[in-house]
Amino acid sequence: MRDSYLGKRIRGGKYAFKGAWILIKSEHSIQVQVGIAVLITALGFYLDISKSDWMFQFFAIGLVLSTEGLNSAVEGIADFVHPDFHTKIGYIKDVAAGAVLFAAITAIIIAGFIYLPYLFPNLFIQ
Repeated sequence: MRDSYLGKRIRGGKYAFKGAWILIKSEHSIQVQVGIAVLITALGFYLDISKSDWMFQFFAIGLVLSTEGLNSAVEGIADFVHPDFHTKIGYIKDVAAGAVLFAAITAIIIAGFIYLPYLFPNLFIQ
């Protein structure tokens, strides 16, 4: 079973969970973002948001956490390849961080669309 198709998929899943745990345990930015995800999820339960709102919310959370994970991987590779300061490595790391910024801004906009009508219903025509 170890070298079977299913065995390889199970092993790959173990590596993915290991990587996610390493990110949560060691990356401060992921820890902050997971904390925000927990709080916003609790707010969703409190306000009883719709099923489609949940879908958008989890998409946004996944987008931010995924891009932050990729950013951490890019930074790790860049530091391994060239541990000292180098302008090209700095550029690569800045671009990866910029991708996280785009994801975070998108998540904030999605959160606004979801939560502002629940929090301020008099301001929005439903």
